Amino acid sequence: MQDDKFEFSLGPPDSGFSLFLSSRCKKIHFIRHAEGHHNVATSTNGTNECLTNMAMVDGGLQLPSEHELYDARLTQKGINQAKTLREHLKSRPSQGRSFTHFDLVVVSPLTRTLETARHIFHRGRLPGQPPFLVTKCTKVDVMSGQEFELPPPKILVREECRERWGHYVCDGRRTITDIYPEFPDFDFSEIEHDEDVYYTEQRESDEHCCARAQGFLEWLNRRPEKCIAVVTHSSFLRHLFCQFGETLGQEDKQSLQRLAGNCELRSIVMCSHGTKEQHDIDSKMNDYDHNVHKRAPSTVIMRSSSSSALSEE
Repeated sequence: MQDDKFEFSLGPPDSGFSLFLSSRCKKIHFIRHAEGHHNVATSTNGTNECLTNMAMVDGGLQLPSEHELYDARLTQKGINQAKTLREHLKSRPSQGRSFTHFDLVVVSPLTRTLETARHIFHRGRLPGQPPFLVTKCTKVDVMSGQEFELPPPKILVREECRERWGHYVCDGRRTITDIYPEFPDFDFSEIEHDEDVYYTEQRESDEHCCARAQGFLEWLNRRPEKCIAVVTHSSFLRHLFCQFGETLGQEDKQSLQRLAGNCELRSIVMCSHGTKEQHDIDSKMNDYDHNVHKRAPSTVIMRSSSSSALSEE
């Protein structure tokens, strides 16, 4: 992390690896949401402008929340993508337990990420239907050889890992009052505002999104869990990962920083280099006055790609 006054290098000369204390490390498994109807719209129209909040309706301006793609939902293809990832994770053992048994699942509050998490982790319910059954997970005790059941992971909804907000209607969110009945098994207790106070006509700046992403990592670092899944968005991930990887080889750097596909799983190991001053994560969200970004300009250089213009949402 920046300014932590921790210095390290590769191990013995030419060894090609580094060693870190396991107590300082945790695995973070980032998952981009599955295909949403807004993804289909941008692909069909060849531009993101079909998602602008300035869409004209009957000769007048339409409110963003009235747009059919506001807080867009998953397509049937997207639902199938999430179910496919669930089956993939179920088949991967990790430390004697199902790979799907994460200690914690953190989810963006936008509907497409909530739906993706629901179909991957079998939590929540569909409107008018009973809740999904939670897939049981067992672990074998190495001493006795007996199996015991593990509790399902908590699914915590956090505003900090939502998509870069503003300008595009798909990146606004419905009220929590409207959302919660669809996902009663998700924990919304840490969402401060019922209304979406962050969505603006102006797009969130690169600098602010980068700062918000770093703040989110700092929050993850302070969590006690060691294996965490994060269901989030492509542009948010692009702003997060492009702040790292400058010392990696070119192939690894490209693998880390490239644009994520729908329902793609990208796993990393995060190492805390030492005790550093803890920042208030709320400042990463609230230090944004709609049209004026108050933080100092970022030194991060955001790289564009030919596909990002159509696919980053």
